[in-house]
Amino acid sequence: MDGVRTLLLTITGKDRPGVTSRVFDTLAGYGVEVLDVEQILLRGRLVLGVLVSAPRDWRALHADLSAVALELGMQVELEHGAGDNTHRADGRTHVTILGSPLRSRAVAAIAGRIADTGANIDRIERMARYPVTAIELHVSGADPDRLRTLLAVEAATQRVDVAVQAANLLMRGVRLVVMDVDSTFIQGEVIEMLAAHAGCEAEVAAVTERAMAGELDFEQSLHQRVALLAGLPESVFDDVYRDIVLAPGARTLVRTLRRLGYRFALVSGGFTQITDRIAADLGIHFTAANRLEVVDGRLTGRVSGPVVDRPGKAAALRRFADEAGIAVAATIAIGDGANDLDMLAAAGLGIAFNAKPVVREAAGTAINVPYLDTILYLLGISREEIEQADADAGVTTPSPPV
Repeated sequence: MDGVRTLLLTITGKDRPGVTSRVFDTLAGYGVEVLDVEQILLRGRLVLGVLVSAPRDWRALHADLSAVALELGMQVELEHGAGDNTHRADGRTHVTILGSPLRSRAVAAIAGRIADTGANIDRIERMARYPVTAIELHVSGADPDRLRTLLAVEAATQRVDVAVQAANLLMRGVRLVVMDVDSTFIQGEVIEMLAAHAGCEAEVAAVTERAMAGELDFEQSLHQRVALLAGLPESVFDDVYRDIVLAPGARTLVRTLRRLGYRFALVSGGFTQITDRIAADLGIHFTAANRLEVVDGRLTGRVSGPVVDRPGKAAALRRFADEAGIAVAATIAIGDGANDLDMLAAAGLGIAFNAKPVVREAAGTAINVPYLDTILYLLGISREEIEQADADAGVTTPSPPV
């Protein structure tokens, strides 16, 4: 194709039914070969670009297209060239920007940093307008790791969230999503809810905060906190479970990705008496958590079996990936505390969700809005697709307050 004469036709104007059909009907009369097509619609304005082989009588084609455009109230431009569309450079990357609101200054800054690396933005599309604005940039000619590091700094400056992922087949296949539970999949900390029934919530909360910030050894802090629960009746699990509130968008995230065949796991430093019930209610495939020892109907203040700590979470991710037959590179880990760091590092995509500073700084991707289903936008799934799938299933997509 390098030496073949080609024409780039650009048709712009107010959209109406039949524009694309009329344009291609006109092209059909000249027997041209269609090499590339791109069409976008933004608030009723259409931009249609068509790259075709140049016919011998290109002036007549231009005249005919101009007549069609005039009839439709549109404009047409024609540009001569040679060969096919320019091949996109290697280093193809998807960059997703989330903002609430998303300001033009932030988009300019992110685009500027991409340009600084010598990369090119080939395409931009909106993934969501609610509950946050999310846009996806298709970038070529970038090193994903370098771009991720550069954009993380800019995202913090602009107070937006940015995710950088290499564009490859893993993004299109079935994946395993491994989620922390406390303050990630659910709001609050189960151990603090249990402690409230023992009258020591403030004491336990203070230790939890330090452990999640990485200031205390997790296993030691867990034993210290669990000891304060000794004597509570086993029925306290029912009381706590009734009070649990899922993170906004948690059900939407699971419901949507289960339709695509994704597998899910809850990996928690919390307790199986709660995580197993959450998994059963939502159809989550795997769980790993600690088990509070119960003797004669009361908590002993001890944990049964080995503790699921920071290394244990990463080991669980690898184990579940193996059981599901999914490559570790195709896993997604989501967490907020220091005990999630190994799991986030092990996953193909590690996401710090409303996380402690030490976790945000270490994770490759950070989301700082309270909606768990925004992760769907990072996976290339738009809000429109989510709502349509729900409507087809007779489900109303929840609309959380913004």
